[in-house]
Amino acid sequence: MRNPGNLPRHELIGLGVEVVESENKDEVGIKGKVVDEMKSVLKVECKGDEKTLQKRGRVFKFKLPPNKEVMVEGNILEGRPEDRIKKKLKKW
Repeated sequence: MRNPGNLPRHELIGLGVEVVESENKDEVGIKGKVVDEMKSVLKVECKGDEKTLQKRGRVFKFKLPPNKEVMVEGNILEGRPEDRIKKKLKKW
């Protein structure tokens, strides 16, 4: 079960997400639903458009049901989802 403490070990597809910090100021505030995930990027559907966002150098706010929000540094999310399970996670 996904919770704030183990989110980086789980699948992100289907979650609501917002970029709260980014090296690219134009990305801050982008929000939508994660539709795909690769080793170094998230694909987010927002307002009928699909945006590709690098994980590194960004901070994301994910929405977990029922009403929880979790901030995660993108660097922690780097790697394929199936490989993140094996990584030792540090506190963020």
